[in-house]
Amino acid sequence: MTVAGVASTGADALRQADTLRPDVVLVDVSLGGESGFELARRLVADDVRGAPVILISTLSEADLADAIALSPAVGFLAKSELSADAVRGLLDGS
Repeated sequence: MTVAGVASTGADALRQADTLRPDVVLVDVSLGGESGFELARRLVADDVRGAPVILISTLSEADLADAIALSPAVGFLAKSELSADAVRGLLDGS
């Protein structure tokens, strides 16, 4: 896997997704003053971007289970488990 871009704000992430057209977007649920869940909704709602979204966090999946279930993301990975194989595994199951 190749990292195509890194964004520090939701607006920057949306711009980069439009420009770079990544195969997958990893979104941290904690974006400072912004919601990673809202960013995931915006990324998925715009069919032009089309990339699946995976939520990531230092928090456990159990801590975020309700919000993850309501999210349009294809899945969740704890940052401690984040790897190319884990991303591929979620994408293969989607």
